[in-house]
Amino acid sequence: MAVVSVGLLTLAIGQGWLGPDVGRGDMFCEAARDGFLVQPANSLSNFGFVVAGLLVAWRAGRRDQLGDVLPMLPALPTTFAVVTVLLGPASAAMHATQSALGGHLDLLSMYLIASIAAAYAAMRLLRRRATFFFQVFLLLVAACELVGTDPHEVPVVHMAGNLAFGVLLIAAVVMEILLWRRAELTRTDLRFGAASLGAMVVAFVIWNLAQGPWCDPHSLLQGHAAWHLLGAVAAYLLFRMYCSERVTDPLRSVAVGSRSLPPVDR
Repeated sequence: MAVVSVGLLTLAIGQGWLGPDVGRGDMFCEAARDGFLVQPANSLSNFGFVVAGLLVAWRAGRRDQLGDVLPMLPALPTTFAVVTVLLGPASAAMHATQSALGGHLDLLSMYLIASIAAAYAAMRLLRRRATFFFQVFLLLVAACELVGTDPHEVPVVHMAGNLAFGVLLIAAVVMEILLWRRAELTRTDLRFGAASLGAMVVAFVIWNLAQGPWCDPHSLLQGHAAWHLLGAVAAYLLFRMYCSERVTDPLRSVAVGSRSLPPVDR
């Protein structure tokens, strides 16, 4: 997926498949340049997501590293790895071309990763099966797409689609905290979750400052590029938190997905 998506993006930029430059993403400071990439720093920094997705895939291939819950949801690690990889080319599509289609791809990739986080937390919180996860995931993506059609300016985050992305992430954080506090059957290592959240908070602060006092349009050191790199770190740490989930009472079985963890002798 990494090779195919990056290859298709390269062809799309070179052949003009994404459409003309309409200034999409020009609020993120970096000045448009003549050349293959309109915003080179903001474009190339998205390869951090490709690296993060490949690291997720590598860990997903090590079954002994997936905790007690993820092995019974075999599609989730692969889905998370693919979506994390796609964040890179999708966001780069906007910054490399400033086209309308590139902007749509950027938002869609954000919806996908936020919907995974919220749907997976909801599935575990409500103790539902894997089918529930994919149903909620698709519903949330569709809802985000609908919200994203609102053309009105939103304070701080600019667009309704960005607001939907943020709301889903906040909902996921709240549900993960509730899961950790409940800890009736399983518990995650919340240090990974806290580190992921911390990376996103720092990234969001930089995201805002880079559009104001830290903005230097002609520099290759762009705050928005730091937002991409920190977002990639946050995605990988989130997956590490999922991998850390362990059964807290081995004498009880845990219903997850279509199967259950068997009781384990002490």
